[in-house]
Amino acid sequence: MHAEWYELSADAAAAISTARAEGRRIVAVGTTSIRVLETVARTQQPADRRAPLTPATGWTDIFLYPPADFHVVDALITNFHLPQSTLVMLIAAFCAPQSTTGVETILDAYRQAIEHRYRFFSYGDAMLIL
Repeated sequence: MHAEWYELSADAAAAISTARAEGRRIVAVGTTSIRVLETVARTQQPADRRAPLTPATGWTDIFLYPPADFHVVDALITNFHLPQSTLVMLIAAFCAPQSTTGVETILDAYRQAIEHRYRFFSYGDAMLIL
């Protein structure tokens, strides 16, 4: 799993914390966003998942795969990643948190994407996972 440098600004941490406190949905745009928010949440609030996030910087090398549990993000916009990648495992985990059934869900979505000639990888087609 590769590491990525991140910075969660004070404004972003406050906006996310306010939205969570108000019960609004947190939508990550891209798998890096999920990796950052889950890393920060797991580092800052291991005992209380609803505690406010605070600004942070660092490296994330978190590997999220089924049956992962997600602490912050409720929805994801992402592209169709290359098959057999760690990012496919992340989105499979996100399709069915705390379960392994997301693997079949995402494989079915990929079968349909291939059948309909969707574009994969960077600058490809996107999907919204709720």
